[in-house]
Parts: sequence; C-alpha cells; structure tokens
Amino acid sequence: MAFSGQRTLVTFLCAAVIAASSSAAFAQASGDVKPPEQQKPPEPKSEAAHIAEASRVLSGPAAYPECIHLGELAITLMAKNDLDTAFRHMDLYDRFGCPGAHIQQSFRCMLRAGLPGPKDTTGLDNLVRNCWVTPNAAAAAAPPPSPAPATPSTAGAGAR
Repeated sequence: MAFSGQRTLVTFLCAAVIAASSSAAFAQASGDVKPPEQQKPPEPKSEAAHIAEASRVLSGPAAYPECIHLGELAITLMAKNDLDTAFRHMDLYDRFGCPGAHIQQSFRCMLRAGLPGPKDTTGLDNLVRNCWVTPNAAAAAAPPPSPAPATPSTAGAGAR
C-alpha cells in the first residue's frame, strides 16, 4: 500500500513539472518581444566610389584610376609579405606611368600607423585606402622619433 501512495505522489509531481515547463515555454513563445537588432558595421564603399573620391582629393598621376587601384593593391600585398606578387603589380603600376614615390609615401604612412592583425582584412583595406589618399596624415599624427639618450663617452677613460 505504501507503494501506491508514493506512485500517486510521483505521478502528480511529474505532471506538475511538465505543466510548469510547458507554460514557461508557451509564455516565451507567445511574447511579442523582439530581440534587439544588432548594429551592422558600415558597408565599405564600392570601388568606383572610392576611386572617384580619391581622384577628387589627389592630383597628378596618383589620381588616375589605374594608379589608385594598382597602387593600393601593391601596398596591400606588401603588407601581407607577398612581395613577388606586389612587385608584379608594381611593374604594371610603372608601365601606366604612375608615380613610384606615392607608393613609398603610402607604405610609410601605413607602417607608421601600425599594421592591423593578420585576420583583420577590413582594417588593412581601410588603412591602405586612407594612406593612399592622404599619405602624410599618419606622419603628421605620429610623434617624431625621440633621440637616442646620450651615453657618456668612455673613449680615453681606460681601466684603472
């Protein structure tokens, strides 16, 4: 007889647990609560829009669309240490009559600004684009290198 009372109690408890869990699930599903929208990162500009903007800001051969595209591509490849491919693109860059000094200034700007991590390709692309349009911006923003501390000369002191 003790078993029949316990069996009824266990059955009642199981039914209560099932009823409580199903009502909680029903309450969650029936709510009109919308999950908060995740903020999307701004979409990068199209290649045509970027080239048009760079052409407005720059002057001379560095503002030509082919120079912008090939120059930024070569700088990106140099940042990724793919020098063989970068040099092939720089040969094309030179063939179009693009200024080699602009690649040098842009690459220097990128190095002074600091390279993003290897998996951050969007950050690298943005840095290359910004340094191409304003290659002297990072040089102006970066503090000048501090001079080496003067060390006392030991010449002629000799060991005593």
